Amino acid sequence: GPHHLLYNALPDWAQSLGMVFSLMLIAPSWGGMLNGLLTLRGAWDRVRQDPILKFMVVAVTAYGMATFEGPMLSIKSVNALSHFTDWTIAHVHIGALGWNGFLTFGVLYWIFPKIFRTKLHSIKLANFHFWIGTLGILFYAIPMYWAGITQGLMWKQFNADGYLQYPIFLETVLQLIPMYMLRAFGGVLFLGGTIVGVYNLMKTAMAGNLLADEADSAPALEAGPYVDHGKNVYGHRFLESRPIQFSVLAVIAVAIGGAVEFIPTALVESNIPTIASVKPYTPLELEGRDIYIREGCYTCHSQQVRPFRSETERYGEYSKPGEFVYDHPFQWGSKRLGPDLHRVGQKYPDAWHYNHMMDPRSMSPGSIMPRYPWLSEQDVNKEMTPGKISAMTTLGVPYPDGYDQFALKDYDTQAQQIADGLSQNGITVEKDKEIVALIGYLQRLGTDIKMERTARVETK
Repeated sequence: GPHHLLYNALPDWAQSLGMVFSLMLIAPSWGGMLNGLLTLRGAWDRVRQDPILKFMVVAVTAYGMATFEGPMLSIKSVNALSHFTDWTIAHVHIGALGWNGFLTFGVLYWIFPKIFRTKLHSIKLANFHFWIGTLGILFYAIPMYWAGITQGLMWKQFNADGYLQYPIFLETVLQLIPMYMLRAFGGVLFLGGTIVGVYNLMKTAMAGNLLADEADSAPALEAGPYVDHGKNVYGHRFLESRPIQFSVLAVIAVAIGGAVEFIPTALVESNIPTIASVKPYTPLELEGRDIYIREGCYTCHSQQVRPFRSETERYGEYSKPGEFVYDHPFQWGSKRLGPDLHRVGQKYPDAWHYNHMMDPRSMSPGSIMPRYPWLSEQDVNKEMTPGKISAMTTLGVPYPDGYDQFALKDYDTQAQQIADGLSQNGITVEKDKEIVALIGYLQRLGTDIKMERTARVETK
């Protein structure tokens, strides 16, 4: 939702519009939730007995919680604390486990006895599945809420002298490990309940016979006088009687709404933020970026320094829209299990990055980041590099004409420089290894804007 797009490189008007529309979604989503819960009026005694209804009640309740929390997280003052923390993870899993998961289980427990023409194998197992699954959700989500608020507050905490209370990012991560252990326990409970549910459904299917085809049937219409509306059909009734025309008009309305947002920012050149010093990635950096994406680095690291003092003190200058014009796709991320990387370029030497990828704990004691030893063993598939340059050119990245034909020469030159630098630090690695490309990419991040600032100083 829009809560992923606040305080970033999007125009302020787009962020505010997203927040407004997110808040508007509370009405239809809560209408659906209340409709589901109020359907059970007078039948709560059955909920105590029927595991299917238990699953449905929790599912609809989780839906209401998730669809309230999403708009709440889109409020900028809340988002300033919540975003990039485990609060977002808790929010997502209330929807994924509670709404999607429990609704799926409830539907399957309801439909299997019908299509296999038998009784559910075990009501007790279904009830057990419900309770262990519910406990799993609680053990998963509550620690993540706690971790998220803890993270957000620790990141923003200043001491009496005006400095960050926790300047080392790893300090904020180590505080969360007990919560992650509780989350893992909750996940095991939920998975265990799922296994029980699958067993129960399999035994149900084995005990019955599949109803491959069911004769069509429909209840008889209630007898009453026939009313011919004729030509006296107005308003919404007119559209309802013409589904094709109604669908076409709906598509047109959605297209207009999308165009109003897309055209000003993408097609009007004056609205595209550019910074003269921001240049396209080199072939080596482009390959390193693909390795960064392939290894899932974006799931734990953001590349978006928000305009808060707590972030500029920790990472450096806040991110500018013009710095991302050649990122396809951008790597803003939505979670910081590790520090933001948008200003990491040239912050550490190449050897530091090499050792950190081979053994994170050798450079950051206590780190929970995994090792990536294969990056020093696997070669980059350079046959794909010219095609990637062509693809970026198609997307509007201003590489020189025909650059894809001689991009590998620039690749080899830059890769050899990094390999030689590593060799001077006692690290032997061939220039075509993936770790070299990844180091090239990391050392580029956030450095272009520094060159612009240097150029301005020299001009003065």
